[in-house]
Amino acid sequence: MKIGLLITARLKSSRLPFKLLRDLNGYSIIEHVINRSKKLSDIEDIVLCTSINQQDKPLVEIAKKNDIYYFLGSEDDVLQRLCDCAKFFGFDYVLSITGENPIFSIDHANLMINRIKTLKEDFIYIEGLPIGTAVYGINVKALKTVCEYKDEIDTEIWGPLINRPEIFKVGKLVAEDFYYRPNLRLTNDYFEDFQMMNKIFCSFNSRSTPSLFSVLELLDNNREILDTNKERTQLSLDDDTTKRIDEFFKHNHHKIIKIKNKNYSDDI
Repeated sequence: MKIGLLITARLKSSRLPFKLLRDLNGYSIIEHVINRSKKLSDIEDIVLCTSINQQDKPLVEIAKKNDIYYFLGSEDDVLQRLCDCAKFFGFDYVLSITGENPIFSIDHANLMINRIKTLKEDFIYIEGLPIGTAVYGINVKALKTVCEYKDEIDTEIWGPLINRPEIFKVGKLVAEDFYYRPNLRLTNDYFEDFQMMNKIFCSFNSRSTPSLFSVLELLDNNREILDTNKERTQLSLDDDTTKRIDEFFKHNHHKIIKIKNKNYSDDI
C-alpha cells in the first residue's frame, strides 16, 4: 500500500498575503510544514500540491530546495488537484494537510497511518484537535469517485463532499482529553494567527520541531498568548452551499453509488 502525504498550498490569500512564505523563527511557514511531514512514519513520498498559476512558482522552488516532490494542478478545485496528484504518483491512500498549518500533530498523523493500514476506510478524520493540527486520510478510489460526481468547482472547503457515511466507509479518531480543544486556533488565516504562531515558535529552539503536546503545554503555562487571535473565527461553508450539497446527494444517491461501484470494482 502506497501512502502519500499531500501538502496543499497556494499563495493567493487575501486575508494574509503570501502567508506561506512568512518567517517563523528561521523557517517559512511552508518549510515548517515540510519539516514536520518528514517526521511521519510509513509515508511513501511527500508532495507539495500547488497550482499551475505562476504566482505559486516560489512554492515549487521551496519544494526543490527541501528535496520533496511538487505537483501543479487546478487553481480552485482542490479535490481535483489532490486526485490528479494521487493518480500521477500512484498512491493508494493520501494524507492531506494544508500548507498554513505548521503545528499539525505528528503523533495523530501516525495514528491515522496505522488506521489506514489496518481498517482501509475511505475517509478518516480526527475530532477535537485544535483547528489547524489535524490531517485527513483519503482512499484514492474515494477521491476519484468524488471528482466524478461532484458539481462544485471551488473546493477549498471540501469536507462535506467526501465525509458522506451514506456513500463511503468513514472513520473517526477522537482526540484524547489533553488534546481535545476544538475551538483553539493554531492555523494561519489572519495576521493575528501569524502573530500568535510567531510567539509560539520563538519560544522553542529554531532548529526544533515542537510537538503539539509541547505547544499546548506552552499555551497552558502562558495563557496570555491565547489572547492574540481570540477574536478570529474559522471560516466554514455558508448554509446555502451546505444545503445545496446535501440536496445534491439526496437526489443523486443511486447515480453516485454506481460511480463508486465502478471505481471499486477490483475490490470485489
